[in-house]
Amino acid sequence: MRVTVFGATGAIGRLVAQRLLDDGHQVTALVRAPAKLTLTHSHLTVVTGRLSDRDAVEQAVSGADAVISALGPSLKRSTTGSAVTDGTRTIVQAMEAQKVDRFIGLATPSLADPQDKPHWKHKVLPVMAGLMFPNALAELKGMTEAVTGSDLDYTIARITNPTDKPATGRIRSGFLGHDRVGSAMSRADIAAFLVAQLTDTRYRRAMPVISN
Repeated sequence: MRVTVFGATGAIGRLVAQRLLDDGHQVTALVRAPAKLTLTHSHLTVVTGRLSDRDAVEQAVSGADAVISALGPSLKRSTTGSAVTDGTRTIVQAMEAQKVDRFIGLATPSLADPQDKPHWKHKVLPVMAGLMFPNALAELKGMTEAVTGSDLDYTIARITNPTDKPATGRIRSGFLGHDRVGSAMSRADIAAFLVAQLTDTRYRRAMPVISN
């Protein structure tokens, strides 16, 4: 498949891009600073640009079968603004313009899915995030709503505690109050789950929680 990756220079995004290439996909990555993308591959196309550059985003999305976004907000308390929310809106608009339907991305269990049942995480996580990372939580809400409010065929994986442990291949997924899903998960397994959604139809237009 032809897959466009946003956030390919980040900790999870790099693993997503590498996994896609290892699986034989054609990958296009939009990056602000190409030097930060250490991957080189004959199936990798790099588009230089910012999320605020509509033309660059459309160029990256053009001809894609799917988009995987590993974008996430900064957790620095000093960070302000809505760059990731605005960038996600631009991605959605570019996908709609280029008739690219499949979006796979990331969020947090601080945000509920309609298939969740009442759960302590719905009460505790938003309060904790609001106190510790208020701008990040606002960004996560904004970027998620930009996708779920569209007509895109999306899957948004909700993660809590990404780690740098090796991949285990053991992935739990489901909805709060329904399924036994924990919190910690290796970034390598997160990347594997995101790539698997290219062909997995279980979570179409849904936001499963995932963990090891």
